[in-house]
Amino acid sequence: MAHTPQDFDWDDLKHLLAVAQHGSTLAAGRALGLDQSTVQRRLAELERRFGQALVQRQPSGYRLTEFGQALLPHAQRVEDAVAALKQHLVIAAADVAGVIRVTCPEPIVYRITQSTLLQRFSERHPALQVHFVMSDKYIDLAKGEADVALRSGDTDDGGLVGRKIGDSVWAVYASTSYIERHGRPQRVEDLAQHALVGFDDTMAKHRIAGWLRKVAPDAVLVARNNSVLGLVYSAKAGIGVAPLPIALGDAEPELVRVIEPVAELTRIWRMLTTPELRHTPRVAAFFDFIVSEIDTLRPIITG
Repeated sequence: MAHTPQDFDWDDLKHLLAVAQHGSTLAAGRALGLDQSTVQRRLAELERRFGQALVQRQPSGYRLTEFGQALLPHAQRVEDAVAALKQHLVIAAADVAGVIRVTCPEPIVYRITQSTLLQRFSERHPALQVHFVMSDKYIDLAKGEADVALRSGDTDDGGLVGRKIGDSVWAVYASTSYIERHGRPQRVEDLAQHALVGFDDTMAKHRIAGWLRKVAPDAVLVARNNSVLGLVYSAKAGIGVAPLPIALGDAEPELVRVIEPVAELTRIWRMLTTPELRHTPRVAAFFDFIVSEIDTLRPIITG
């Protein structure tokens, strides 16, 4: 060749193949659904990029040059590869069906279902269904107990992959009835003198349990729960003061935020799955959708 060829548009190879098959730029254009001038222009651009002529005009039509004939089998392999890729994408799209099991706390499920998020997901992927596995405890994805987790807090499971979707922010709340009867705590240090609501032993490792033991080590928990929703109900009933996610506490008209968000309780909300599931069509579809809707999901989970 006269010189090193410049980068070229692979899509232009289909014009060369069409001319080789049909014998003219007019017939090639009809086969490709293009006008004749477009085929001629793309061929000329390909020749410019390669630095050599690819076709010769003859009274009976077009004939490939020796260089064009030499390129023909390579161009055919490119076309075959593109066709195989398209077929793979069609099959993959057809496989985006079935059930995605998403685990997250019960209050978050309620907030998600009250939004239009699932409706839009269904419109995009009508053959996919979202089933929820509701738990405040960490469901083991590696054991197949769920496919995707919407999870906040610390996790020592380095085998999972995912994406940050927001921050879990906690403050301290009391009901208006509790404040009328017992007064309002003003500082974290005041909590030791108030009735507290917290988790039972099944949630002893939760950061809230550890924080309450730290700031009010001698306080007695007047109500113990095994879920965040239980904390909300206990606080609304006026039983005691409770740390709550601001997404839930601020949404309850009976509750008053008595202590502003506690920085040391803030953790990251993540969307997690296993590396193997991440690349399956159904989970990849859910991940891609959530990433595209992250601005909608973030206030649902963070308040």
